[in-house]
Amino acid sequence: QVQLVESGGGSVQPGGSLKLSCAASGISVVRNAMGWYRQAPGKERELVASMGSSGSTWYADSVKDRFTISREYQRNTLLLQLNSLNGDDAAMYYCVASKGMVALHVLDRYDCGGQQGTQVTVSQ
Repeated sequence: QVQLVESGGGSVQPGGSLKLSCAASGISVVRNAMGWYRQAPGKERELVASMGSSGSTWYADSVKDRFTISREYQRNTLLLQLNSLNGDDAAMYYCVASKGMVALHVLDRYDCGGQQGTQVTVSQ
């Protein structure tokens, strides 16, 4: 059974940084494609970053050059470094996993996702 548990969110000022973690069990963050999406109140879900088993990455234009997706093999954990945060980044962040190896750019093609999420708040 796949379990994905997100953590690391918090409240930061504009321009601040956070590092999100997604602890995975029942699936490998190295052998499987993984990703992060976010959802703000009243807005649609937005896939922001993905990583394939090869290490290839993809980012949404809205976060490119500010967010970095990575993984830790030993802890089987997916990470998302968030830099230069602004108000548009405030949302609940979730990780997702695919049974395949290729990084996916469409959220609905992922097979499972975390249920807990982690909240990112950006305010003065």
